[in-house]
Amino acid sequence: MVNQKYMTVDGIPVLLEGEKNVLEVIRKAGIKLPTFCYHSELSIYGACRMCIIEDDKGKLDAACSAVPRAGMNIKTNTGRLRRYRKNILELLLSNHCRDCTTCQNNGSCKLQSLAERFGIDKVRFPNTADTPKLDESSPCITRDAGKCILCGDCVRMCSEIQNVGAIDFAYRGSNMTVSCAFDRPIAESNCVGCGQCAAVCPTGAIVVKSDIPAVWADIDDAGVKVTAQIAPAVRVAVGREFGLDGDGSRDFGKIVAAMRRMGFDEIFDTSTGADLTVLEEANELQARLEKGGVDMPMFTSCCPAWIQYCEKNYPELLEHVSTCKSPMQMFASVIKEQYKSSSRRHVHVAVMPCTAKKFEGARGEFTTDGVPDVDHVITTQELISMIRESGIVFSEIEAEAVDAPFFTATGAGVIFGVTGGVTEAVLRRLSGDKSPSALRAIAYQGVRGMEGVKETTVMLGDKEVRIAIVSGLGNAARLIEEIKNGEHFDFVEVMACPGGCVAGAGQPFALAEGRDKRGKELYAADSQSSIKRSEENPLVMSLYNGLLKGKVHDLLHMSYGGGHHTDKEG
Repeated sequence: MVNQKYMTVDGIPVLLEGEKNVLEVIRKAGIKLPTFCYHSELSIYGACRMCIIEDDKGKLDAACSAVPRAGMNIKTNTGRLRRYRKNILELLLSNHCRDCTTCQNNGSCKLQSLAERFGIDKVRFPNTADTPKLDESSPCITRDAGKCILCGDCVRMCSEIQNVGAIDFAYRGSNMTVSCAFDRPIAESNCVGCGQCAAVCPTGAIVVKSDIPAVWADIDDAGVKVTAQIAPAVRVAVGREFGLDGDGSRDFGKIVAAMRRMGFDEIFDTSTGADLTVLEEANELQARLEKGGVDMPMFTSCCPAWIQYCEKNYPELLEHVSTCKSPMQMFASVIKEQYKSSSRRHVHVAVMPCTAKKFEGARGEFTTDGVPDVDHVITTQELISMIRESGIVFSEIEAEAVDAPFFTATGAGVIFGVTGGVTEAVLRRLSGDKSPSALRAIAYQGVRGMEGVKETTVMLGDKEVRIAIVSGLGNAARLIEEIKNGEHFDFVEVMACPGGCVAGAGQPFALAEGRDKRGKELYAADSQSSIKRSEENPLVMSLYNGLLKGKVHDLLHMSYGGGHHTDKEG
């Protein structure tokens, strides 16, 4: 080509438009080059060599680390490259547990799919895999070193994005492994349970810990009343797994219908619990603003991975964390209080997009007389597995409504599932102007969007309030350092997962574009809601005048750092 802005891929000229590496150019040409260690949101590692390419002189290079240059002429599918890729796959399989049919990642394992793609029907090399070494110490994830292919995705995610560094490479050569410091169990490390390592793992080496058997056992027990709550973000991830277009409002009704068929007695929307959180968090923020001084900034407390991160890395900031329980725990407290006189044993299940919620549900602080407020937490992925196991044709069932008495939620509660949603809901509550135009103005004050760090300033009455919104714990760490260096904020929303709960590790995995689409679907559900502000939810106000009367602090608050709380009701 005369035009020097092009390179050639398998004889096809491809325009260069600032791509970071040759792999991006190849994908733009419509070629799906195989990879294990490449992840567009992580640093380049270049270890697996599956994306190897050949230039016109026969030189081999890894496409993920090669820099594109005008005039380059490369091939991606020569006989030599196919042999290399097959050899790599055979070598990986020779040192890999092959119990594919019983693996939790069966059907969604990249090693399995690439072995099928390249026609690997036998492995010439002896199986040298060690006896599986399971680490089941965490309530959130399970690790199996026998299934690890050393791609490093989990290590880079934990270190680069989440700034946790709970796992890393240990030893050298054939002895190399991914391990916690001193080979301790993951539960004894500084892991915060966010599960983002499991989200990027291409095999079954790190998976979400399953609570499905325990849930089925309670459903099957005639002496047990099983209630459930479904988090807002779940609704925008289930439908696509069953071939639907992902209409969150419609899919939520289908989820309710599916769970009812599966045997759940009563099903509710966690958005109702989020409305309670909005009112309590707004009250607390208002009280802190009036008091001023050392109590600022106030950090949100909805995200359990963020809470663990703060406890393990910044215990001095716990006084600044809101005393409000998360929506899941607030709602569970209310539901358990509602059914405390039930003739049957009451078990409550929370369906969450988040792995860290499993840890939160098991915390001793969230028990009443030794009984957990949330008995089981299952993720979106686990719910999808249960629906499939039940044989329910999700696309064909009719949508159904949640049960009484907790059947009303607002748009403010729904948007809790996306980064910035908590802040927007609180601002709706505290704003003196309740007009539709004011509602729209809040949405455009810098609180929406998938950026990892957002900053904005709003006027609440005659007071200027500075707000920061962060998602991804690495971003949270950087913001905290700014605060320590004198930067002032009054309110800080933190979500551990990039993009918020829509990208929780319990969800089917999505890259940035998918996370953005899920967030927009939650905002669409909010726009279709007839009630936009939590204080206008008649159910919530009746709770304050009834079940919660005199019990607001006991049921809705807890202190991670001995901080104050407010007993203002509504």
